[in-house]
Amino acid sequence: MSVENVPSGNKQWFVLRVTYGRIIKAQTFVEAKGLECYVPLHYKEIWKQGKRRIIIEPLIPSFLFVHASAERVDYLLQDKSIKPLENRALLSYYYDHTSHCENSPTKNPPLVISDAAMDNFIRLISIHNPHIIPVTSENIKYKLGDEVVITEGEFKDIRGRVARIAGQQRVLVKLFDGCLVATAYVPTSALSFSKI
Repeated sequence: MSVENVPSGNKQWFVLRVTYGRIIKAQTFVEAKGLECYVPLHYKEIWKQGKRRIIIEPLIPSFLFVHASAERVDYLLQDKSIKPLENRALLSYYYDHTSHCENSPTKNPPLVISDAAMDNFIRLISIHNPHIIPVTSENIKYKLGDEVVITEGEFKDIRGRVARIAGQQRVLVKLFDGCLVATAYVPTSALSFSKI
């Protein structure tokens, strides 16, 4: 069956694991198949030869987000060309370890991100600020776990939880366990506490 004949179905955001160091190759491959994908990039401040520079690099080097139907993603991952000479798949599903498949209680389903959560994440990553950082749960000290919406400044309308990271009050956006991103410092006056 050709890709054009695969039923479109409902599109969802699937999380795909990419073999190390091949994120751009994976993005090119997915886009060549006509699928929408997102690679989170961020601005990082580095010092090179005594000069401050801002570079762009993948925020999460081992994940690619694909917006497509389950059938299209299955078809993509069955493509023989994603296993190059070293016989390691370029792409594979990242599984949701918090739930089980209906048909097989010993297997986990592929991880899917809601459109609202993905929109919030993309909006945050699209801001050109080198102080937006990926974090691990070990670095986080939640400030009462407050859930907020940022009401002003460059992070306006970003939703997340208030956390203290690197000694600063920031808003933490969580897509799934292991994928957490923090804003730069946000003053309390720019936060609206709400139920998310």
